[in-house]
Amino acid sequence: MIDIVIEARAAAIAEGMGVKRILPFRQRRMVGPFIFMDHAGPVTFQPQAVHNMDVLPHPHIGLSTVSYLFGGKVTHRDSLGVKQEILPGEVNWMTAGKGISHSERFEDPSALAGGLEMIQTWVALPEKDEEADPSFNNYKPDQLPIFTDSGVWMRLIAGTAFGLKSNVRTHSPLFYLHVVLEKGATMSVPSDHEERGIYIVRGEVEVSGRSYVSGQMVVFSKNAEPVILAKQPTTVMLLGGAHIGDRFIWWNFVSSRQERIEQAKADWKEGRIILPPNDNHEFVPLPEDRSRPAGPAPQALS
Repeated sequence: MIDIVIEARAAAIAEGMGVKRILPFRQRRMVGPFIFMDHAGPVTFQPQAVHNMDVLPHPHIGLSTVSYLFGGKVTHRDSLGVKQEILPGEVNWMTAGKGISHSERFEDPSALAGGLEMIQTWVALPEKDEEADPSFNNYKPDQLPIFTDSGVWMRLIAGTAFGLKSNVRTHSPLFYLHVVLEKGATMSVPSDHEERGIYIVRGEVEVSGRSYVSGQMVVFSKNAEPVILAKQPTTVMLLGGAHIGDRFIWWNFVSSRQERIEQAKADWKEGRIILPPNDNHEFVPLPEDRSRPAGPAPQALS
């Protein structure tokens, strides 16, 4: 019933921004098209230290970044000229395609008074869309379907699940859900998707007599029909979808072709991926390349 349990590892995306990193994992690079997942916070900062959390302009190719907040506020700027604040319950969906750069800054200290908490995922693009023109969309909470049942509240961030369909534009079959469970509540996982996983943001769940807690991702076997039981008030993210093929991943670049990763490195180093026009005074330099790009993500376990 369960393929693998992934323990979040400590990582940092900026000087003052530590995160729990879930994907990619050495033994499981992807769940459906989801190839990256970070959980930041909850964290509070003194006003004078807020800018230490800023993520400076940096590039992406071959993927969509998906930002979703539980608390706080983040200002997004990108090389398309977009400036967009994201608030809790909203979705920032940025498709990099052939290349984009963006920053994420924390410009309103008062918005962090209650603590910042954010999930960011990357969705690998199908090969036919890897070189698409970049784009950005912000979706408000009232644009996202909500379902409630006894002890269960869920918001469909993207894709299709449980008879719901999100308005968020995607490029391959997937689902992405924010779910809040009361103690004792039960739920299933979508049965109409090839690959499925659950990440426990807070709380504790039981599956087939075993308990899993905050910071763990449980990836289910194909055709499994697990029942998730909340052992206490619990928040989880459910995600997955169709396997779209192997991918190379290096730094912020994702591609079905290793040579495309090498081109993206050169493009960023030589300034061919432009900076956001309203945030172009600093940027993250290309990291020192100590190794070849990581090999393609392995096929899902059956």
